[in-house]
Amino acid sequence: MNRCLSAGVCVTMTVAAACPGGSAEGHDLQSLIDAAPPGATLRVAPGLYRGEVTVSKPLTLIGDGWPVIDARGLGSGLRITAPDVVVRGLLVRHSGDSLDREDTGITVQAPRVQIIGNRLEDVLFGIVLRGADDSVVADNLVGAKALPIARRGDGIRLWSSHRVRIERNRVVDGRDCVFWFSNQLLVRGNEMRRSRYGLHFMYADDSRVEENRLEDNSVGVFLMYSARLALRRNLMRGNAGPSGYGLGLKDMDGVEAEGNWIIGNRVGIFLDNSPSSIDVTQHFRGNLLADNEVGIAFQPSVQRNVFSGNAFIDNGEAVAVRGEGRFTGNTWTVAGRGNYWSEYAGYDAQRDGIGDVPFRRDNLFGGLMDRQPSLALFAGTPAVWMLDQAARAFPVIRLEARVIDTAPLIAPPAIPPPPGAVPRPSAAPGTALGTALLMMAVLVVGSAFRPRHRQARPS
Repeated sequence: MNRCLSAGVCVTMTVAAACPGGSAEGHDLQSLIDAAPPGATLRVAPGLYRGEVTVSKPLTLIGDGWPVIDARGLGSGLRITAPDVVVRGLLVRHSGDSLDREDTGITVQAPRVQIIGNRLEDVLFGIVLRGADDSVVADNLVGAKALPIARRGDGIRLWSSHRVRIERNRVVDGRDCVFWFSNQLLVRGNEMRRSRYGLHFMYADDSRVEENRLEDNSVGVFLMYSARLALRRNLMRGNAGPSGYGLGLKDMDGVEAEGNWIIGNRVGIFLDNSPSSIDVTQHFRGNLLADNEVGIAFQPSVQRNVFSGNAFIDNGEAVAVRGEGRFTGNTWTVAGRGNYWSEYAGYDAQRDGIGDVPFRRDNLFGGLMDRQPSLALFAGTPAVWMLDQAARAFPVIRLEARVIDTAPLIAPPAIPPPPGAVPRPSAAPGTALGTALLMMAVLVVGSAFRPRHRQARPS
């Protein structure tokens, strides 16, 4: 049963076709929503509708042909204060620009709300949920206002909203996607670009972060004061702000990171007091850390992190320790299997895929740079190479090893690219002849040094 309330808008208890005829230009959508019975479905025809609309009863609001809710630069576009509301197919634009008022494209203040397949343009905050348990935010395109990044609002913000699904959204040019005091979240298949923090968790426990793309932000993912978060198959690439972390952890407990591609960041992973509880261990398995200025950076007091099956490839520095103090208590080998290090110069006489001498991160320049990060200016220069060669020739000036992987992998493990990621090219593409010559050189050098290593191998 259909009933036309006005030109271009129909009300039905089930999904119905839009009513024909009439222009919706400048239409008052609020009065039509107020007149609809609870549980009705409103199909909104194309056109321009005045913003600051409030939905205060269970309704389904579906746009046909991208009808526009325009806030005209005043306040928020759409506010939902009732549970069990569904919003699909709307273009919400031109919110106010007050951070104090949190002018927003779409605000949700009730549980079980679905915000699916909408577009938001020229809005300060994109989608904000407060007390919106069991809601869904999926398949939305969230833009922002053309403001300095500190003046922008958050693309997606959750506050005390549990069991929310954030899936397949694209958020560009915002400030953060931030989740406060919100537990059991599923954040999957999203893309966050050109923002400050792509994803930012604060006091958000028992959540899953899977198959997201965090690219060209200041920081890709930053996790703080939370517990039991799982990160799987995410791409964190090109995050190069002042800190430039692909993944940052501060006062975290129980993080499990597996199958992530963390490439081309200023720092791949940063750990500060994580884990923070003395009875908690965190695991990093099967991750690719490649082409970062620093693969992993630790604060010196960090302990109880376990790394196995990861690939550290062509990072400026594989592992760094930022600050003074004895760095111990992290594990780099599990059940006889360590990690792959592209700078590893050992050998595999037993042909079991495991290096016969440990990988040690004890180069002199790296240790000096830990104490004085500004020395990174000289990284990769001939002077650094000469300094490290001198340290090897005269062990009296060698620093204590910060990393000892007793079972380094000879070949990088197979780590499939996350969805949407372009596979990383091989480290030595070249022709077949070039590859053959390279292999011959490796064999010759390996043969020359094998007896010496074998004699030096500890019993």
